[in-house]
Amino acid sequence: MKVNGTPTRPIWLDEDGFGVNIIDQTKLPHTYEIVRMETLADACHAIFDMLVRGAPLIGATAAYGMALALRADATDAGFEQAYKELYATRPTAVNLRWALDEMRKQILPLPVAERVKAAYALSAQICDDDVAQNSAIGDHGLKIIEEIWEKKGKTGVINILTHCNAGWLATVDWGTATAPIYKAFDAGIPVHVWVDETRPRNQGASLTAWELGNHGVPHTLIVDNAGGHLMQHGEVDLCIVGTDRTTASGDVCNKIGTYLKALAAHDNGVPFYVGLPSPTIDWTVDDGVKEIPIEQRDATEVTEMTGRLKDGSTATVTITPQGCKAANYAFDVTPAKYVTGLITERGVAHPSKDGLAKLFPEFT
Repeated sequence: MKVNGTPTRPIWLDEDGFGVNIIDQTKLPHTYEIVRMETLADACHAIFDMLVRGAPLIGATAAYGMALALRADATDAGFEQAYKELYATRPTAVNLRWALDEMRKQILPLPVAERVKAAYALSAQICDDDVAQNSAIGDHGLKIIEEIWEKKGKTGVINILTHCNAGWLATVDWGTATAPIYKAFDAGIPVHVWVDETRPRNQGASLTAWELGNHGVPHTLIVDNAGGHLMQHGEVDLCIVGTDRTTASGDVCNKIGTYLKALAAHDNGVPFYVGLPSPTIDWTVDDGVKEIPIEQRDATEVTEMTGRLKDGSTATVTITPQGCKAANYAFDVTPAKYVTGLITERGVAHPSKDGLAKLFPEFT
C-alpha cells in the first residue's frame, strides 16, 4: 500500500542485504520513523515492544530476526537459542511460532556455512507469500462486499466496522481485514469504515485511521463502545476483523474487545467476518477459550496515553488516580458460533472443523 503516494511495506531488507528496516509503529500517527534491525536483540525488541505488531508481520519479523541471529552464530546451538528468545517475545500470535518452525525445518538441515544466505531467502519468501495470501483474502472478501452492494440496490454506502488494526501495517501488505476494503474501494464501490479506537493501545485510532487516510478510504473513528449502538440503528452492514490465532474449530483470538463486537453483531443480525491467512490457523488447538494463552501486558498501556500537543510535540500522560491498579488483557476469544465466515486465501470457510478442512485438507 502507499505512504504519501509511495508504495511501502512495513518491513523490508535494506539495500546492503544485511540490515532489515521496519516502520516504528509506536510512533505513528504523529511521526513516521524507520528503524534498522541488525541483531537478534533488535528483532526481539521490535516484536516485544510492538514496533511491529499484527500476527503476520510478527512472523515475518521473527524470520528476519532468525536470519540476523545466524549471522552471529549459525550453529545448531545458536539457532536454538535464537528460537527460544524470539518465541518468548509474544505468546499469543501463532504466526510467530509458525515462522520459527519453518526456519527450523528448512534451515537446520543445511550446512552451517549455507544457513545465513538461506535464512534471508526464506524470510523474503515468507514476506512475499504473505502479500499473495492477503491479496487473495481481499479478492474473496470483495465478493462478500459486492453481494451486499447488490442487495442494497447499489445505492448509498457500504458501512464496515473493524476492530484493532488488521491492515497492511499488521501484515507485509494489503492487510487481512482491510484487504477486502481496499479491493472494494479500488473497484469503485462506495465504502465507509467505522474505525474502533481499540483501547488500550489505540491501534485503530493511530494505525488503521492513518493507513486508510493515506489510501483515501472514507472512515470515521469511534470509541470502542459505540459499535453496538451503530448496529442497532442499521449503520453497520458488516464487520470484518483480523485474528492472531484461529483454532481448528473456528474460534478466533483477536485484540481485546473483539468478542463484544461479535456479540453485538450476532444480536443485530450483522454479518461478522474474520480475515486470516492460513499460517494464523493453529491446527493443534480446538477450544480457543480454554487453550489459547492470553497475553497480559504492562498496566501502563491502560493507565497512560500518548498524544500530540497543540505545539506539535508529543507527550505521555497518566489518566488514572495515583496508585490505581490496572489489568491489561491483550486479547479475547470469539467462539466460532458468533463468526459468519473465515475469509482465507483459498476462499470463505465456515467457522468449523469441517469448514476449514474443506479448504485445507492437508492439515486435517
